[in-house]
Amino acid sequence: MRDEDRGRNPALTELRRRLEAGRARTRLNKTDLAGRAGLGRTTVSEAFQTDGPLPSVQTVTTLADALRLPVEELLELRRVAAGGGTSEPPGPGRPIGQWDPHALEVHPAGIAQYGSGSPGQRVLPGYVLREHDRILADVVREAQQGHSEILILAGGSSTGKTRACWEAVQLLAEHEWGLWHPFDPTRAEAALEDLHRVGPRTVLWLNEAHHYLGHTTAGERVAAALHHLLISPQHGPVLVLGTLWPDYVKQFTALPAAGASDPHSRVRELLAGRIVNVPDTFDAEALAAATVLAEDGDRLLADALTRARLDGRLTQDLAGGPALLERYRNGSPAARALLHAAMDARRLGVGLHLPQAFLTDAATDYVHDTDWNQFTDEWAEQAYAELAEQVHGKQAPLSRVAPRPQRRPPGPSTPADGPSVRPVGPVFRLADYLEQYGRTIRRHICPPASFWDAACTHLTRPDDLDNLTQAASDRHRLQWAHHLRLRAADRGSTSALNYLAEIRDRAGDHQGAEALYWRAFDHGDVYALIHMTEMWERAGDHQRAEALAREIVDYGHTYALIRLAEMREKAGDHQSAEALYRQAADHGNTRALCRLARMREVAGDRAGAEILARQAVDHGNLDDAPCLLVGMWEKAGDHQGAEALAQWAIGQGKSDALILLAEMREEAGDHQGAEILAWQAVDQGDTGALMRLAEMREDAGNFQDAEPLYRQAADHGDGRAFYGLCGMRQKAGAHEGAEAYWRQGAEASGQSSTDVMWDLALLREARGDFQGAEALFRQAADHGYVAAMMRLAEMRWEAGDHQGAKTFYRQAANHGDTLAMIRLAEMRVEAGDHQGAEAHYLQAADHGTGSWSSYRAAVALRRLWPHGLDPDGRPMPRWR
Repeated sequence: MRDEDRGRNPALTELRRRLEAGRARTRLNKTDLAGRAGLGRTTVSEAFQTDGPLPSVQTVTTLADALRLPVEELLELRRVAAGGGTSEPPGPGRPIGQWDPHALEVHPAGIAQYGSGSPGQRVLPGYVLREHDRILADVVREAQQGHSEILILAGGSSTGKTRACWEAVQLLAEHEWGLWHPFDPTRAEAALEDLHRVGPRTVLWLNEAHHYLGHTTAGERVAAALHHLLISPQHGPVLVLGTLWPDYVKQFTALPAAGASDPHSRVRELLAGRIVNVPDTFDAEALAAATVLAEDGDRLLADALTRARLDGRLTQDLAGGPALLERYRNGSPAARALLHAAMDARRLGVGLHLPQAFLTDAATDYVHDTDWNQFTDEWAEQAYAELAEQVHGKQAPLSRVAPRPQRRPPGPSTPADGPSVRPVGPVFRLADYLEQYGRTIRRHICPPASFWDAACTHLTRPDDLDNLTQAASDRHRLQWAHHLRLRAADRGSTSALNYLAEIRDRAGDHQGAEALYWRAFDHGDVYALIHMTEMWERAGDHQRAEALAREIVDYGHTYALIRLAEMREKAGDHQSAEALYRQAADHGNTRALCRLARMREVAGDRAGAEILARQAVDHGNLDDAPCLLVGMWEKAGDHQGAEALAQWAIGQGKSDALILLAEMREEAGDHQGAEILAWQAVDQGDTGALMRLAEMREDAGNFQDAEPLYRQAADHGDGRAFYGLCGMRQKAGAHEGAEAYWRQGAEASGQSSTDVMWDLALLREARGDFQGAEALFRQAADHGYVAAMMRLAEMRWEAGDHQGAKTFYRQAANHGDTLAMIRLAEMRVEAGDHQGAEAHYLQAADHGTGSWSSYRAAVALRRLWPHGLDPDGRPMPRWR
């Protein structure tokens, strides 16, 4: 027996004594106990062994549950044994070992029964490590060693993302880390409320991170707060773990079209390089490892492998996916109608919690007349009871949920969803697996009239109504879109109120627009007042616009003055613009100081401009002011002062000034000086300086000096440099070398193989190799790349092969591309088949034209059916 067990560590001795007493009382040997607890036999044996290591928090928690011992008391003994005392992690959250993984939304995998009369207990199946687990483990180790980290696992529903995060944090549980899962009253609100309180050695658990990052009003603020948390030394180390579905990854990381708004800029920056994909299926190696665990006694894995061995969808099976699908397919007509209404609601943007009154009324038109005539008065009650029956994995197709009541301390913080927008009556949640299944099989279907009517009647959340307004508009159901927007405005949707105000503004009804803008402001949208300011300025009422801008300043927002000044400056009224900038500057807006400095410089008052720029720097503007001053001093010939200021800006974390100075030296012909400055920026970790210098030399035709700079940037990890080298090789006619560089760049940026095929095909097409381009487009199309199908159709059409073009358009249309459907319709019109053309137009409408690339489809539908369609697809007469 070790010294610590003879008395030097009495807490550990007492912990093992209590575990042994519990095992004796239940009459379980260690092998049976391991099976009951879902732990390895070695882990259990070491927990009881007198000279064994200190058991982990998770091991103690699981054994306490299995032996029906008081968890908190045993964990306290373990903390004392570990020398940790009774200290709790600071800030929100609690020790990882005190969490039930199912409370963190790890999918239940079933009920295990042990012996006669033994109660059922949820256990986790054995865990199989895959490639994403290795990456996750590296990040967790970095956090444990004192570095704040963030990682998001991306994958489809029930692919094991949340379980992977749970397994990974067990290392931190052994080091007494805490875990915080913000969710009450809503996830985004909870995060914003307490992110500033998160203490060191805390895991921030953002399962289904789209609820935080995709929130219409709070998502960008959550992203900014997370960024601040990760870079703040006083909070670290922290570990942020989250999960996302691929559709949300695409939505958050997509660059906006030219001229379009950018609703996810902060989210995109936060996620850059921090997403790891979780595959839908287990590969052969992972299946083999699962088989070993199954043969070693894991009954849950053994059962799942009987169904999932061939397709590798092991986690989905464990989560009950196939059973849910079977329940859906074999459900009664009433149950299927409710599920279809729920599926359509979720895929069109309604929140997780679906009001029963909405679902019941929405479902009626999903039922065929023959079935409807056989329904009794209790049809809905019976259908809900049928859908509440749980399947394998303790999941139900449609579950009644109880949203938690809001608990807020007194203060000015106001939740986004007040009492007026909470649903009345019971609410239900559609199973994740069925939700994702519905997004696929019903993507081409427009919901029936009962769906839209029920939404207008029963839905109350502004976000839900906004999303359905957009969905109806995208599907050319214009009248329903109009009524949903009015309902959203009545319920306080600021986007709906602003939209209606813009319509009044365009119609010349400025008074009506102002009333709507004020209503939007009353619901928390300060920018509505800024829109109002711009409206009066455009209308020529400058006095009213300026008075309103000053009023907005009283609410703590100087942007209205800045925006008004910009409009005056653009109109040539520089005197008025300068006065407005000065007012904004007097209220502490350093951006206004920079705009004034630029105006002074343009006017020739270089001394006045420099004073204003210095003031902006002194007041903390490190984004614009340092570059402004560097440029002024460099132009004035004070090269030493400009360089010193640029170096100071780098010390403040801003390398833009040094890069600007390098560009100015390059343009002035001082190539050596420019390169020295660029290397100084590189030494500070900014390889963009080398890239910019290489691009400038390439643009000047100096290819000999540009290429080494591109290579050096690539050697320093800047993947963009490969594309620069590719362009140079392409211009030089070295096409194979160009494609090799492109592949290297794609690999560095994490592009998919089909993306690479597409890009290389465009390269070949640009240099006139149409045969080679078409071969690559075909490969990408065979992998389901819709843009490649469309380009092949266009190439076939341009070559006069109209039948071949039609084939590729049909292929793209089958993948949901609405522009392909419009092109097929246009081809039918040219052939004189107007009935067939309308069928294709209607297909495009039902799919929806929300994508910016479908603008042409939306225009075609407006031309064909100016008053929209009813939900059944019939053209609407003129309506008011």
